[in-house]
Amino acid sequence: MRETMRRITFLLLLVFAFVALLDSKGHAQTSKKVRLASSSTNVAFLALYTALHRGFFKDEGIDLEIIYMPANLASTAVLNGDIDYNGAVTGTIGAAVRGQPMKVLLFTVAKPLLFLMGKKEIKDVKQLRGRKVAGSSPGGSATMIAEKMLRHFGLEPGRDVSLLPMGGSAASRYAVLETGVVDASFLSVPENIIALEKGYNELVFAGDVVEFPQNGFGTSEKRIHENPDEVYRMVRATLRGLQFIWDRNSQEGVINVLMKQWKVNDRKMAAEMSKQVSRVLTKDATVKPESVQVLIDLARESAKVAKPVAVADVVDYSFVDKARKELGIAK
Repeated sequence: MRETMRRITFLLLLVFAFVALLDSKGHAQTSKKVRLASSSTNVAFLALYTALHRGFFKDEGIDLEIIYMPANLASTAVLNGDIDYNGAVTGTIGAAVRGQPMKVLLFTVAKPLLFLMGKKEIKDVKQLRGRKVAGSSPGGSATMIAEKMLRHFGLEPGRDVSLLPMGGSAASRYAVLETGVVDASFLSVPENIIALEKGYNELVFAGDVVEFPQNGFGTSEKRIHENPDEVYRMVRATLRGLQFIWDRNSQEGVINVLMKQWKVNDRKMAAEMSKQVSRVLTKDATVKPESVQVLIDLARESAKVAKPVAVADVVDYSFVDKARKELGIAK
């Protein structure tokens, strides 16, 4: 009798182990492939990459693939269903302003992480009159920021200053500054730190002059309606990335992410990069409506859209509000 009971117990344990194995494999198979387009490898995307490297997307059952493409092409790809999310909020808002059914879901950066760096003999923005400045691609965020900043200092782009469209990354904008093709350039982190070490002058930090969101992601209204659970999990994972960065006990982990993603070998440099990025990161993935309106109006001006566009027409905060409450993040 005892031998029979032992055999039954053994068989039951085998069955439970088999069921657990099936469950674990089944759970792994439920991980969904999601494609997000990004127009840049800029360090301002720290929240997204923190969520990726810390496994927050995997926790949410998402196998995230980041695909690099221009912001304007990304919006078209999202609407066509070739890409799931657009990581360029300027591209998403630009599409929405033109009447395309897209919405921004969250913002991870409240101010532009850009620095106008000038040649060693240039110490003031007004000294750029009659000179050349490197922007980004036409309609790109760095170009729009450049135009607004130059006008702030009384310089009209195209008349007083030659604003040259330079496609590509901040690294390429640093390269044209180094070679002398331009007299000043809009650089991000860590290029601005490198430029300072080389003796170039920081003429102005864009965030002190222009306040509008620069990073986050959006998607089509179709995806929002048809895949709300996936959208929510994407938002929650990214919000957890932001939460991790702002946690004082996680600073070593944040530096590790910076070193891994941006291949920084110098820990001191990575720590300085983290400090610079913290100047512009949002606390809860939302920004003030008036800041979004600035970006909307810039997009309208660029696309020559006369019809007024409200913040509610281009932003859907419902998912981030739900995730914020669930994670206990104060607004």
